[in-house]
Amino acid sequence: MAQRALMSPAHFSREFKRAYGETPYSYLLTRRIERAMVLLRAGHGVTDTCMMVGWSSLGSFSARFTEVVGESPTAYRDREHSPTEEIPACIAKILLRPPRSPLPQTEQF
Repeated sequence: MAQRALMSPAHFSREFKRAYGETPYSYLLTRRIERAMVLLRAGHGVTDTCMMVGWSSLGSFSARFTEVVGESPTAYRDREHSPTEEIPACIAKILLRPPRSPLPQTEQF
């Protein structure tokens, strides 16, 4: 991505983090977790979901999912999700996005 943006990898990562509040790697993992949440709400198995969103290790997927979402993939899949099914997809995507800690504010000169 940095090469396509005509930037060094370090500069691209800094600018990406400034714009999106997280590193490109963290952003990708967050998007994978969001997709996993959708698949688990649809009733897919944890192992299948793990592979469909790009993880090769079930343990790594479960640990990262639990860290971001606050509960295990199995617990998330098994609990009731009917209130979220009534929300339009464009709104649900915003509301169900895993929270990320905000970056500290810096002074602009």
